[in-house]
Amino acid sequence: MFKKLTITALTALTLGAGGAWAAEGGHVTDYKFSFEGPFGKYDQAQLQRGLQIYTQICSVCHGLKFVPLRSLSEPGGPSLSDDAMRAYAETFEVFDPELDDYRTAKPTDHFPEGTYPGAPDLSLMAKGRAGFHGPLGTGISQFFKGMGGPEYITSYLLAFTDETKEEAGTLYYQNPVFSTGWSAMPPQLFGDDVEYADGTEATMEQEAKDIAAFLMWTAEPKLMARKEAGVISVLFLGVLTVLLYLTNKRLWAPYKPKKQI
Repeated sequence: MFKKLTITALTALTLGAGGAWAAEGGHVTDYKFSFEGPFGKYDQAQLQRGLQIYTQICSVCHGLKFVPLRSLSEPGGPSLSDDAMRAYAETFEVFDPELDDYRTAKPTDHFPEGTYPGAPDLSLMAKGRAGFHGPLGTGISQFFKGMGGPEYITSYLLAFTDETKEEAGTLYYQNPVFSTGWSAMPPQLFGDDVEYADGTEATMEQEAKDIAAFLMWTAEPKLMARKEAGVISVLFLGVLTVLLYLTNKRLWAPYKPKKQI
């Protein structure tokens, strides 16, 4: 009975994962990122390059309304200096309800929302796009294979073809990774779109991976802290298990019959 239930459960998980994958679109490449695995960490230089891509390309249409500007200088993220973070914040204008007008952004403000109608906010994009792995977004493929939102974003940005079509006055661009195969957003990365401050060569793949890593950080800014807490918890539970075992063995030793030789 137990064997049948196990086989049934594994079959359901496999079919569910396949269906979710098919519903999301085409093939997603498993790119490697520094923050994968229980001991992975964000690459500070990569996050800074991703911030540069977002600022110069993505922010024209998309916003990051859930990300406070001050987090750019916090540990575990891009780690800009306090002065650089404040100078960066001043490049934005935000609407102040008290003034009923726009003013220069402060570190306590969040990134502005997107300005292009219909352009999704990118704050939680990396987490939102992890839902196609496993049945009902359980993240099984992400857990076992390291596949998730950053891989989807990178694959999506690199999958555009030269084909276009027009429907109801809107131009669509072919992208096999997108759920419908056609994206309203045109290709954004072409290689050498930016001149990286750290001298890294700005190839299309490098740019796509950098912005994907940055968007992962915007969705999970406390990822490193959670991993550290998880590792400490596992170690603590391991030590506690050993202590409980030894305690149990000592308490019950007088009442257990000795083995006959």
